[in-house]
Amino acid sequence: MENATTPVPSPVAPPPEGVRAGNENLVKLTSAAGGKVRTLAAREKQGDFLRVAITGGGCNGLSYKLKFAAEPRRGDILVQTSGVPVVVDPKTALYLKGTVLDYSDAMVAGGFKFSNPNAKASCSCGESFSV
Repeated sequence: MENATTPVPSPVAPPPEGVRAGNENLVKLTSAAGGKVRTLAAREKQGDFLRVAITGGGCNGLSYKLKFAAEPRRGDILVQTSGVPVVVDPKTALYLKGTVLDYSDAMVAGGFKFSNPNAKASCSCGESFSV
């Protein structure tokens, strides 16, 4: 018999057609990052999905981009992590595998921080890296 205080995990809906299901081996949000993203999503009202992208630019060649999206795009990979639906395009996934996104509200060096095992070098601001 199940204990009345044991939480029952809520079922995760399958991804929309054309979107692949991923897992935290691709990208993982810490509980602090998940909480901050949920707070920002509620305030910004631009969508419930967090899109993580990597674009060319920055002082080391590649930069991380975070934005909210109303829905995933065809071909995206959807990862449920720390209560946040995260979408990643296939090209970004090549550079992102194993990345952990954390958040700190410290006055100095606070904000979102990426820990990417694929990065060979990164800048001091933490927003740019090279592979």
